[in-house]
Amino acid sequence: MRIATGLDVDGTIEQVLSRATKLREQGFTSLWASQIFGPDTLTTLAIVGYQLRDLDLGTAVVPIQPRHPNMLAAQARTVEGAIGGHLTLGIGLSHKMVVERMWGMSFEKPATYMREYVAALAPMLRGEAVATSGERVSAVAMGPLGPKDPGTPSLIIAALGSVMLDLAGREADGTALWMTGRKTIESHITPRIREAAEAAGRPAPRIICSLPIVVTDDVDGARARVNETYAMYGTLPSYRAMLDREGAVEVADAALIGSKAQVLEMIQGLADAGVTEFSGAASGTAEERQASLEAMLEYQAG
Repeated sequence: MRIATGLDVDGTIEQVLSRATKLREQGFTSLWASQIFGPDTLTTLAIVGYQLRDLDLGTAVVPIQPRHPNMLAAQARTVEGAIGGHLTLGIGLSHKMVVERMWGMSFEKPATYMREYVAALAPMLRGEAVATSGERVSAVAMGPLGPKDPGTPSLIIAALGSVMLDLAGREADGTALWMTGRKTIESHITPRIREAAEAAGRPAPRIICSLPIVVTDDVDGARARVNETYAMYGTLPSYRAMLDREGAVEVADAALIGSKAQVLEMIQGLADAGVTEFSGAASGTAEERQASLEAMLEYQAG
C-alpha cells in the first residue's frame, strides 16, 4: 500500500510550493488536494507539478456540477502535460446543500448525472472524439481537447454507495474515500468495486483512502480536536452513511488515533482491507501532525 498525504492549496502559490517542497523533502512522493471553496486546485497542481517533476499529484476531489466535461477534460489534459504525466483526476458529486443552495443547480438523480458525465469525460481524457446526449449531461468533442498528446490522467470517482462503486469499477480506475473506516472498506468497498472491475474486464481498481491521523499520547484530547475539526462531515448524508455502517458515533471513531505503534497497526489494517493508497490527513497540534507524518513515512519505508 502506497503512502501519501494531503497538500493544503490555500494561500499564495509560493506558500503552496513551500509546503509541497517540504513534504517532498521529508519523503512523500504522492500528494492529494481537494477542491472546496479555495483556489482552483488543478491550476495549483499544474504549477506545483511543473516545479517538482517527480511528484504524483491528485485531486480528491473536483466536484463535477460546475464544470462541463469538455472543460474539465481540457483542463486535466493540460495539467497532465504540464506536470509530466503524474496526474490522478478524482471527481465527485459534492453534496446537495452545496449544489442547490450555493451553486443554484439541480442535484436531481446524482447517480445518473455521474454516469452520463463519466461517459463523456473518460473518452475525452483519452483524447477521443465524443458525442453523447443524456438525460442530465450532453457533450460533443470533435477530437482531442487541450494538448494533442499529453497522456491520459488516471480517473477515479468518489464512490461510497453500491451504485457509485459499480460505476467506478466499470468505467474508472478506482475510488477515493473519506470518512470510511476499515470494517466498511473490507466488507463493502473492496469487494463491490473489485467485482465490478472484474466483470468489466478492467484491472484491479485503485482504492485511495483518506482519514484523519493523529499520533499522540493524549488520545482523549486528540479525539476532541478531530471531532471539532471535522464535525461537518458527520452531518453530510454520504459520509454519515459510511460512519453508520462502520458503527462510528463520532467522526473520531473512524480516525487513526493513538501511539505510533497503534497507528502503524491501524495503517496496516487498511492495507489488509484492500486499500491501495493511504493519504493521511495529519491532524491535531503541530507536534501531533509532525509525529503523524513521520509515522506514515516509517510505514512507507517498511
